[in-house]
Amino acid sequence: MRTLLVSPQQRGAYTTIGDALAAVTDDSVIAVAPGTYAEAIYLTGKRVRLVSAEPRSTVTLDASMLPHPTVSVRDGALALEGFVLRAGDAPVISARHTRLSLASCELSAGFGPGVDLAGGSIEMRKCTVTGAQYGIVVEDAPGTIDGCQIDDVAEDGIIVRIGADPVITGTVVRGCGRRGIYVYQFGKPTIEGCEVAQTGDAGIVVAHQSTPAIRRCWVHDTQGVGVSFARGCAGAVEECRIENTGVPALDIADGATPTVITARPDAPPLTIGDASPSAGGDAEAVEQLLAELDSMVGLAGVKDEVRALIDEIQVNEWRRSAGLAVGGMSHHLVFAGAPGTGKTTVARVYGKLLAALGVLPKGAFKEVSRRDLVGQYLGHTAEKTSAAFEEARGGVLFIDEAYTLSRSMGSGGDFGQESIDTLVKLMEDHRHEIAVIAAGYTGEMDEFISANPGLASRFTKTIVFENYSPEELVRIVRRMCAEDDYVLGGQVEAALLRHFAAIERDANFGNARDARKLFESVRKAQAQRLRVLGRRPSLDELRTLELADVEAVVGVS
Repeated sequence: MRTLLVSPQQRGAYTTIGDALAAVTDDSVIAVAPGTYAEAIYLTGKRVRLVSAEPRSTVTLDASMLPHPTVSVRDGALALEGFVLRAGDAPVISARHTRLSLASCELSAGFGPGVDLAGGSIEMRKCTVTGAQYGIVVEDAPGTIDGCQIDDVAEDGIIVRIGADPVITGTVVRGCGRRGIYVYQFGKPTIEGCEVAQTGDAGIVVAHQSTPAIRRCWVHDTQGVGVSFARGCAGAVEECRIENTGVPALDIADGATPTVITARPDAPPLTIGDASPSAGGDAEAVEQLLAELDSMVGLAGVKDEVRALIDEIQVNEWRRSAGLAVGGMSHHLVFAGAPGTGKTTVARVYGKLLAALGVLPKGAFKEVSRRDLVGQYLGHTAEKTSAAFEEARGGVLFIDEAYTLSRSMGSGGDFGQESIDTLVKLMEDHRHEIAVIAAGYTGEMDEFISANPGLASRFTKTIVFENYSPEELVRIVRRMCAEDDYVLGGQVEAALLRHFAAIERDANFGNARDARKLFESVRKAQAQRLRVLGRRPSLDELRTLELADVEAVVGVS
């Protein structure tokens, strides 16, 4: 199997995905470096797999300024894993007589389908489609659509037609302008464990001699009827919940003959999505990440707060998979506390936890500060803020010293306020696609939340990071030593404890940052001491930080 690398910065690599595709042979793998590629790609008669060159990194293929589909493929096989795909007024993916496989991809379009496939087969797992004309169109093809989400499309969420018979499981279709799922022209899909909600017309429509099997689905909050079968259609509706829809909830026309099986009163809860024991995410990954959190020094209150959040998210996912009602829950947080208390590290773990639970599509983490969000003229700030937000979508946007956005930093317009106003709107428009964490000193974060009335409703939870105790700071230094293959000599820990106990906890106190600075200074003092020995130090001498090294930095106490 041949692998080709695409990286504009790496010598010897292909600079564009199109260049690599021109050179591929069948069953090649194209590994793409993280970044945004402003191009549309075309593939005919070949079998190719495209992946990110760096796991959990973001590769964006942006054809939003072009009149063509972002991906056009014919008479071949194409697999895409972990890509962000954007189109303008054209389909995101147009496939003809192709074996198409998509995993963990995000698709968006100004107008046109997210996926338009005719002939061949389709396999989509854990993908999202937003802002398109239609979400997924499958014509004359089998396949699988599993664990996907289709939001805010202009017309129909999923269209199955001309004899197509895909299996659609665990998929959520919300906010469609017309129908959630439209089956017509002899379509015969299996639709199982799916949720269809908030549609401008009916939830699921079956027409033109189609015969779908609709099992254990939840259709609710639709302006039209919940499920409808037109004359000449058959199939089955089994153990589905249809709530708060137009009348009638289940509309079967004269001459339609579907089998309808209602759930028994003593039946187990309806399953929406993955009914396996792993519903609600990767349990093993969640436990590993919680163990990583527990291994951090101190932060007992923070750990309890994060665990409580994760417990609630986990149970909500289990309830959702069982078809039970789930209240709205914001994943945006305020981290309040002094510098060096582990806010950034905890935010990274939190993002990975949300990804492991399946709440966010990625564990990506983007850290920004005022200079990354605020521009120099009116309108520039909205562009910078939107760009940073877009990069973080699917993961965590961590805003360090967020309170600086609510302060005027010089003469001219208050562009920090423009950034806040932009963030408030983006957080509402994409509330299920990102976790925004605003961090800073406790008092100043109150000032930040007051800067826009919408912030308080977006950030409903504040986690306070206390200063580390002297004993915890000693443990942090000890851990730094172990990581860099050093040990502390006799009386060193006692000296460090006295030093940290004497430090004033004022606004300049850096907590773990101060511990890191001290460790680096003690290492330098050890190097200076060993350098003048007049001989090569032994292994123990090279590894051991002595009391004299600490005293050289902090003085004798």
